[in-house]
Amino acid sequence: LAIEPNRAYWARVQLAQNPKLAKHDVVDVAVIGGGLTGLSTAYYIRSTSPGKTVAVLEAMGCGNGASGRNGAMVLTMTADRYANFSSNSAMDTDIYKLTAGNIRSLSKLSTSTGVDCELETNGALQVFDNSADARDISRYVERARSLGMPVELWDAHRTAGAIGSEAYEGAFFDPNGGHVHPMKLVQVFRVAAERAGATIYENTVVEHVEEGKVHVLHMQDGQTLRAKSLVLASNAFTPNLGYFRNSILPLREYVAITRPLSDQELLDIGWKSRAPFNDSNAETYYFGLTVDNRIHIGGGSPRYDFNNSHDAAPEAGSQSTRLQQELVRVYPKLARIQFETTWDGIIDWSLDASPAVGYTGKYGNIFYGLGCSGHGVNLTSVFGRIIADLEAGREQAWTR
Repeated sequence: LAIEPNRAYWARVQLAQNPKLAKHDVVDVAVIGGGLTGLSTAYYIRSTSPGKTVAVLEAMGCGNGASGRNGAMVLTMTADRYANFSSNSAMDTDIYKLTAGNIRSLSKLSTSTGVDCELETNGALQVFDNSADARDISRYVERARSLGMPVELWDAHRTAGAIGSEAYEGAFFDPNGGHVHPMKLVQVFRVAAERAGATIYENTVVEHVEEGKVHVLHMQDGQTLRAKSLVLASNAFTPNLGYFRNSILPLREYVAITRPLSDQELLDIGWKSRAPFNDSNAETYYFGLTVDNRIHIGGGSPRYDFNNSHDAAPEAGSQSTRLQQELVRVYPKLARIQFETTWDGIIDWSLDASPAVGYTGKYGNIFYGLGCSGHGVNLTSVFGRIIADLEAGREQAWTR
């Protein structure tokens, strides 16, 4: 199990690590993974079932994986339904309302914990640069608005006025989207989970799961943890534990960030709305703006290594060059701006871009939330809420 340290700009504020699991122990619920899925699940289980003991097992430090090194966009919907309708428009509407409402919940939890995760809800844009995408987005927006979704279709002029770039023919605007500091959002859920009574162990690697009515989790350094319920919150690393190997692709994504831009530099490029945006291409690029005016860009061509390998990517340098070229293409005035730092790491992508949350196993006591496919900043804590209810036997609320 190869786990890389988080080298993202966001990781500079990662909290000091808790001690590792140093004894054999027994709990009601064991959560593998200390990212947003695992921490939110621990928080919601302890909040709704305070009598249960919950242990989170994180292989390195909380937020070390995709939760703490992503593209920082907070999006509604799921990847397969983003700017796209399924065959069930009523379900699409429900998922929009659920995910939009969850963003408001993130803001409230940030306030209640006292951890400012720098959540800005200025909306989010999907931009397009060809007439075919323009027609598709136009049809989507017309239908979405008829169903009560407050999305908008912007022409090239309005798009350029909002983000300061004339590289696109228009955009789909979702007023409920936003931008966040990913590692500070991890801190929100870590603080909330520990206050609720969950125990978090870091530098604790689960090597093997012995399934049963009571699971036995075997750690890399010999300890065991027994638990009636097991939560797989390991996202892209889940296939390494032997689960969902044919469902989850660990893809390597690349991100870079600039130094802080001065007020004049920001004024010169004209990113007035501060709304993050991504393009509509198959190999997507996405842009965001931090509270101290750093521009970050990610995406492009991801890498998949045969047999779900997590080997370091030797082409990281060339990927950084491509990100630089795309930054300058979109914002020509930034031709002399260099990246302060770049990073890469794996994310979980499902084969059909559709996420899955539920339970499995012979005894129905293994719970999971997987396949965020680029929408994980928001979806992970939706998963946490759902898993908490499923583990408590309250699945009726989510059956539809």
